[in-house]
Amino acid sequence: MSKSKYMMSGGLAFAESKDMEKLRQQSLKGWHVKKLSFMGYTLVKGEKKEYIYSIDYRTVEENEEEEYLSYFEDAGWNHVFSEAGIHLFRADPGTEPIYSDKETLAQKHEESLSNTARWGIGALVLFAVSSWTGTIFTTGMIANILTIVAVILTIIAIPAVWTAIKIQSNKWKVQGKQRSVFFINTIIILFLATLTIFLFYGSGPNDAIKTLAYMLIGAFVLPIFIWSILSFYHKILGR
Repeated sequence: MSKSKYMMSGGLAFAESKDMEKLRQQSLKGWHVKKLSFMGYTLVKGEKKEYIYSIDYRTVEENEEEEYLSYFEDAGWNHVFSEAGIHLFRADPGTEPIYSDKETLAQKHEESLSNTARWGIGALVLFAVSSWTGTIFTTGMIANILTIVAVILTIIAIPAVWTAIKIQSNKWKVQGKQRSVFFINTIIILFLATLTIFLFYGSGPNDAIKTLAYMLIGAFVLPIFIWSILSFYHKILGR
């Protein structure tokens, strides 16, 4: 029998609590998380023992790491792994949660997307929009080059923006700002509906705009499709 296996993640920005619950259930079966993997986690076989799990998002300098980990260990949370500012801890059932009030929970979601990342996403969107605008007002080789650049930037920008929106939505939920959550969800739905109508019933948009519309719609469908295929693949293999 294999001593390690893979577990799919629903995406920390989208299904963090579900991931933590799945890890708890796996620990009851003797499978304990060891590290992050592509779109999931690597689990190793061990003793059947129930653990609860919690994630912290924080950029920790090397000279701060020992103090940072000691803080959680003193509270009963043992460090499992750290990667790219994501820190996973586990503890025995009944241990006081790492985040126990709205203020600290909101801060957690705030920390999950750094200011550098926010500026980076903003710049990415700006460059993508500028590139697409350039394809509309240029022709020939320049238009072709701009189209290639725009496609690449858009492929990167869409999931980044989607994740950032979800993180902000999570923060608003914790703060009880349900109207803000409803508003942003409504905007996304209306945006997708408008794109779909424009794509199929628009009066002759040029190729650049059509390509952009296809990519925007596909960006929401493709991750779900990939997740479904990988999930099915690992279930079939029993990994």
